[in-house]
Amino acid sequence: MHTSIALPEAFFVPLGDEAYQPTEATIGPWSVESQHGGPPIALLAQALRRFPSEFGLDIARITFEILGPVPVEPCELKVRVLRPGRRIELLQGEMLVRGKPVLLAHAWRVERLPESAVAVADPFTVPPLPEAQAQVFFHGVDYFPYADALEWRFADGSFVEPGPATVFARPRIPLVAGRPTDGIEALLLILDSANGISAELDIRHWTFVPVDLTLNMHRHPQGEWFGMAARTIIDPGGIGTVTTAVFDSDGALGRSLHTLFVRKK
Repeated sequence: MHTSIALPEAFFVPLGDEAYQPTEATIGPWSVESQHGGPPIALLAQALRRFPSEFGLDIARITFEILGPVPVEPCELKVRVLRPGRRIELLQGEMLVRGKPVLLAHAWRVERLPESAVAVADPFTVPPLPEAQAQVFFHGVDYFPYADALEWRFADGSFVEPGPATVFARPRIPLVAGRPTDGIEALLLILDSANGISAELDIRHWTFVPVDLTLNMHRHPQGEWFGMAARTIIDPGGIGTVTTAVFDSDGALGRSLHTLFVRKK
């Protein structure tokens, strides 16, 4: 039976100089010593978003390379400009634990100029936000602090049903103690779970871990609730992909893609 944790004040506590201490809420289902991908990815995204932009550019795409399990240990963040520009620039972000890189990110920031293009609408239809639901997670996983730290409302599928799923979610606690959580960070907190909600294999017998995450957005996420409609595809050779439509309460806002490493336990 799943036992919920007493929620800490945030997923991370700042230690100063872009250093952070992860809390229990970051722990995923694979190991008590490793974070779920969502919190560290969101934290690195926050560093990229907060990095000064002289020309007010918006993040349009972020790709994260997951270099290995992210330990539940203090981390350090670094951001630099790889390609400067007035209208388009490329940033690189890095998360280090004990001096070793565990996450690498690249973010394109692009000028957003009102009425500068002809609008073409995204055809994805956002479902209505479901009523509050019982929080039910993977079979056989009785300790999943990360999942407890968010509220999940499924419009289709669930954590325990195989196949595609559509879910709304919102964080119950801030990403960083004492700091507002922006929409892009709240979205990325849940987005690394796309492979979990759309899992085609039983987590008790299979490993299907992402090695990366790419998020493309045509607009910035807004509001309280964020969602994903995800589908997993797996090749017999043990490589999979997860394709996801991402949205908020105002409508569709982009797409994401994971690459999965799939093996029998």
